[in-house]
This record gives sequence, structure tokens and C-alpha cells, in this order.
Amino acid sequence: MIKALLSIAALLMLSPGLASAQSKTFTGDIMDSGCASMGTHTQMEKMNKLPVNSALTGKDARTCTLACVRAGGKYVLYNPATKTVYQLDNQAKPATFAGEKVHVNGTYDSSTHTIHVESIHKG
Repeated sequence: MIKALLSIAALLMLSPGLASAQSKTFTGDIMDSGCASMGTHTQMEKMNKLPVNSALTGKDARTCTLACVRAGGKYVLYNPATKTVYQLDNQAKPATFAGEKVHVNGTYDSSTHTIHVESIHKG
């Protein structure tokens, strides 16, 4: 009986689908999905033939991010070092940090490229 229980416990621990995801810290910039896909806010200005710091994109990364989200984009975490865009499941928490460098704590779902946000801190 004990052998059977130990075998079941070992199987559960080794099964990746059954193991609970561990929280990790991800670092990057809170951006809008459109600008993050291009890796910069400047590209959005060029693509739309807008002057730098126009009313649409704003004077800085924060203003651009907020404007692009209002226009239909989603908040994402962009890691410029790896050029990786992470979707964020919680769209309320990142609003406070729009355009800023942050540390996001959460679990990562590789099938959807989404971080299930637990907390966000300026970084």
C-alpha cells in the first residue's frame, strides 16, 4: 500500500501537466501590443507618418502606451534584451506602470505566451 502511494506521488510530481506552475519574475517595459510588436514607439510614429511626439503618440512612452491602449491595443510586457513580448492576463494592473520599466511576478503559460500577473513593481 505504501509503495503504491509513493509511486502515485512520484508520478504526480514528475508529470509536467499536473505540477503547479511556479511564480517567476519577468523584467521589461509595460508597452502596448502594437508598439511592442515593433519593439519601439518610434516605429508607430513613422508607420503612421506622424511627427515625433505627436498628439497620438505623445511626448513619452507612457503617453504613447496609454493612447495606443485607448485605440484598442493591450498592455504587454516587452523585454528589449530578448525582444520578447509577453501577454498579460490582467489589464488593470499594468495601466499604472504604462511606459515604465518593471518587474512582473507571476506564472507563465507557454501555450498562450501569457503571464498570469500576481504583482507588478517598478524596476
